[in-house]
Amino acid sequence: MIEKNIEANHLFASVLANVKPSPIHAFDEKVSDLPNILKLTIGEPDFSVPEHIKQAAVAAILADDSHYSVSAGTKQLRQAVSHFLADRYDLHYDADTEILTTIGATEGLYAILSAILDENDEVIIPTPAYPVYAAMTRLNKGNPLLVDISQDNFILTPDHLRAILANHTHVKALILTNPSNPTGVTYSAEALSDLADVLRGTDVLVISDEIYSELRYDDQHVSMATFLPDQTLVINGVSKSHAMTGYRIGIIAGPAALITPVNMVHSFIIMTPSNPAMAAATEAFDSNLSASDTEKMKNAYRERRDLLVSKMTALGFEMARPSGAFYIFAKIPENLNQDDVAFAYDLVDQEKLAVVPGSGFGPGGEGYIRLSYAASMAMLTDAMARLSSYCANNSATRIG
Repeated sequence: MIEKNIEANHLFASVLANVKPSPIHAFDEKVSDLPNILKLTIGEPDFSVPEHIKQAAVAAILADDSHYSVSAGTKQLRQAVSHFLADRYDLHYDADTEILTTIGATEGLYAILSAILDENDEVIIPTPAYPVYAAMTRLNKGNPLLVDISQDNFILTPDHLRAILANHTHVKALILTNPSNPTGVTYSAEALSDLADVLRGTDVLVISDEIYSELRYDDQHVSMATFLPDQTLVINGVSKSHAMTGYRIGIIAGPAALITPVNMVHSFIIMTPSNPAMAAATEAFDSNLSASDTEKMKNAYRERRDLLVSKMTALGFEMARPSGAFYIFAKIPENLNQDDVAFAYDLVDQEKLAVVPGSGFGPGGEGYIRLSYAASMAMLTDAMARLSSYCANNSATRIG
């Protein structure tokens, strides 16, 4: 029995002292209970799961599909993923040895980092970036190298990458997000090819987070694995493309030599994924209806993006026009409070509109705000009216 006077802090790993809760969820939780609050904070599709996908889960339940699967996921799901990746992105993976089913993309990322990191290994994270990347790196006793790419149109350039590798000798991995959260920026085939040229022949693993790959608006998604297949693990899933965030099904694809040790760690973390959720994901990846399901969502997101870009540009906000995902990452106009955290709280206090402060996404995010447009047009129109009111009431002439 633990004595009552023992300090709880002594029971936990020291690494926890360097990890903070996600600033996105922390801010969202602080404002969620306010009356009349309009939230554009969380990146979660506002669509319903397509009916044929729901029915696949129901059928699995009615068939008593309630027993353990294998840790890598059902063969049917892995085959569906293999066909999907080949059809959509010309990526070819063996369903038996090169595809792994995870509890969402987040668990997949954690399993990879846990499998590859030794103490003080470094992980390159171009920022602004999803804050979970750095937290997970620290939890696995690695050191996140937060690399500000805001001056390069939010794209990691080959020269920047070369400089990092020249000055850091313990780099184990690069986390590349394409399309990006929070900026919505996407990498072209040429940009990915140039980065691959820098990394080829090194021992650096690319963890390519492509969870938003199906929500690319202006051109076809291209994967880093196209150019650097032997050094790339692709993370994807059904959460964003099919509005299935609560089903918690992600996938990792890569060479068997990389997947096998990750699967071993994964199996210790979760044993097996949920069978009904995997049945639904199989339908999502394999059905002829799924492409049209996603296209409907993408068309709606494109319309919402255009509304926000137009309205916010007119108010003086600057942003990279999002070409994927469903986020606006906007620079606060100079005549408004440049402290993005104070700005976000003022916006909540005065207009009951919640957006995420950009500084929570790491270096390069200061002075920005992130808005999720995974919300109805009515909500977004209301949000723009509230933002316009805030700007009109708080703008000040800049002196000097």
